[in-house]
Amino acid sequence: MIAGKHRPIGIFDSGIGGLSICHAVKSIIPEEDVLYFADVEFSPYGTKSTKMIVARSEYIVNHLVEQGCKLIVVACNTATVNSIAMLRSKYSVPIVGVEPGIKPAALNSKKGVIGVLATEQTIKSDSFKRLKSIYDNSVQIETKACPEFVSLVENLEHKSALALDIAEQYIRPLLLAGCDQLILGCTHFSFLMDAIQAVVQKEAKIIDTAVPVVMEIKKQLFNRRINNAVGLKGETNFWTSGNSENTARTISNLWGQEVKVIQTKP
Repeated sequence: MIAGKHRPIGIFDSGIGGLSICHAVKSIIPEEDVLYFADVEFSPYGTKSTKMIVARSEYIVNHLVEQGCKLIVVACNTATVNSIAMLRSKYSVPIVGVEPGIKPAALNSKKGVIGVLATEQTIKSDSFKRLKSIYDNSVQIETKACPEFVSLVENLEHKSALALDIAEQYIRPLLLAGCDQLILGCTHFSFLMDAIQAVVQKEAKIIDTAVPVVMEIKKQLFNRRINNAVGLKGETNFWTSGNSENTARTISNLWGQEVKVIQTKP
């Protein structure tokens, strides 16, 4: 285990959607080292049971703690809403989650109607229902489960004509319902921004949570005095529960350069 502030940040997701958070980390706090864990053997989380999601989250966080991570990011909305309370109660390392940006959407909506694109598990979760209930009296919240969005990204079809067709199917009903704020409630969806934007045009503002999440990471590192010195160049290493070669090809495509991926026991 690495000691001191130069320990890495651990980031995990059911697959490669959390790379959107990694990209934001490397842009905003490039001095930090990152360990990214892609749990592709159990992807997608959005169709799994709560028990399975909690078990996988605990297994991965334990692995990242063993690797010396000084802060862990649950870079998956589904894992956040189902497991973050348990994780925070069990581990002393700071844990940052992601959740749909309903608050900024509600505050900025002119029509009083906002839309949430998410996985079925996120929408059905008690945590999301509690979050939604806070704003139910101030705005109308329309939700849409988007199971095919995750597979499009995992299969590197996020820039295809098929992606545009599916985006139209998911988003058009929300726009017709009057949504002027559209929340991306899954980290995978950031990679579909081109298709989503093509459908939305200027009818709604798209809210992605990657930057706010990284600003929270930066704040926690600074407040705990475990942030690396500005000017350093952080490294990013990748782990997976699935096939390392297949995962490496997928991550390399989305990361923009060739990477190596270490395979762990599933």
